[in-house]
Amino acid sequence: MYQPSPIFLQDPAPQLPDHKKEHDRLSDKSDYEKKLKKWQKSLLEVQQAYFHQGQRAILVFEGWDASGKGGAIRRITERLDPRGFTVHPISAPTAEEQGRHYLYRFQARLPEPGSIAIFDRSWYGRVLVERVEGFSTTEQWQRAYQEINEFERTLADDGVRIIKLFMHITPEEQLKRFRERLNNPVKRWKLTTEDIRNRERWPDYSDAINDMFRYTSTQTCPWQIIPANHKWYARIAVLKTLVEQLGAGIDMAPPPLDPELIEAAIQSLGIKVNDTD
Repeated sequence: MYQPSPIFLQDPAPQLPDHKKEHDRLSDKSDYEKKLKKWQKSLLEVQQAYFHQGQRAILVFEGWDASGKGGAIRRITERLDPRGFTVHPISAPTAEEQGRHYLYRFQARLPEPGSIAIFDRSWYGRVLVERVEGFSTTEQWQRAYQEINEFERTLADDGVRIIKLFMHITPEEQLKRFRERLNNPVKRWKLTTEDIRNRERWPDYSDAINDMFRYTSTQTCPWQIIPANHKWYARIAVLKTLVEQLGAGIDMAPPPLDPELIEAAIQSLGIKVNDTD
């Protein structure tokens, strides 16, 4: 009889690094662009393998406001085949969604075979913003840790690869980015009064984030903390993490040619396999 995979929490669990710790960086633009091109090409190869083999993956992005989630997602997707991924920007639930279990709207966005679903914020809102801002009761957000673990285990048991990334910046770096957004007409729309209010509760969010790591970083679906004070470094770290984790155990060899396609190419086009003319 089938037995579901047990849920083992990581021990020790990840934790937000000390604010005083120097974050890693890339300072040379040509080096950054070279690495960006390399890892984007590798990620495209992984995506193609998933498509041909009917594999599914979910990428979960969480992080502080202005931590670079959107920028990282743009670098992930700009070289991928658009037919093989969907980005889901998650905001407040609609009136219809509010009348259902909070996982409903995510279950409705799960990836199809051969595709990747990218969540810009996710079901972890229940134990982050909903907890801190009082949008859910204490009983609801405390119960959510087990609900989320079971949800992810169900997906993993069904063959879905789940990669969870948290983009971490310091309060000082966030303030710098808020100032830049407010004074840049092109970026001004990104800054909201909600972002400012959330910043005022930084210690509460830090506690909620560390609890999220403690209770939902499992051996099957662990959290990856991406140091994001320096955007170039963070983007490369995200791409490298995805290539290594999505590609683990996946056959990267291209699919064999269809014999009917080979015959059609010979008969109709006069093209033979390995024809170099």
